[in-house]
Formats: sequence, C-alpha cells, structure tokens
Amino acid sequence: PGATESLKWSMPAYSYRRILVTFAGFKHHIGFYPTPSAVKAFAKQLSGFKTAEGSIQFPLDNPLPLDLIRKITAFRVRESVEEDKKWKTG
Repeated sequence: PGATESLKWSMPAYSYRRILVTFAGFKHHIGFYPTPSAVKAFAKQLSGFKTAEGSIQFPLDNPLPLDLIRKITAFRVRESVEEDKKWKTG
C-alpha cells in the first residue's frame, strides 16, 4: 500500500519514498532488481537462482516464487523507512 508504479531506466518500477524494485522481461528469464542489500539478505533463499550484486534472474520455464518476491519487496520497504529515519532531524 502506498507504493507507486513508474518507469526507471526503461523498466517497470515500484517506489515507496525511493525506488524499491525494478524488473524486466528477457528471452529466458525475468530480471528482478531489488538492490544489493536485498540480494545479500536473501542469499540463502536465492541459492537456486542466478544472482549478481543487485539482481536476480527468475527463469521463464519455472513458476515465479511470488512469496519470496513479496518478502524481498517488504524488506525493501522496511529498508526505505529505516533510511528515512537516519535523515530525519529534530
């Protein structure tokens, strides 16, 4: 709730105070880009997927792990809120 949809770097994106995740479709996979911190935080759950510093590849021939995607996105929301708290003054 409260997230906005937009295009960032020509990819669909969800933002809540800042960019949370972006994603894009490719020939053999869906690229999901939740930031390096999220990929690191979920490394164990992502062990069956190809990952890079800030990206995850979900193969098109398998069902999307929607529960995992929800958890990663919720992590990004919490991270965004915590980041805002660091910058608040007074």
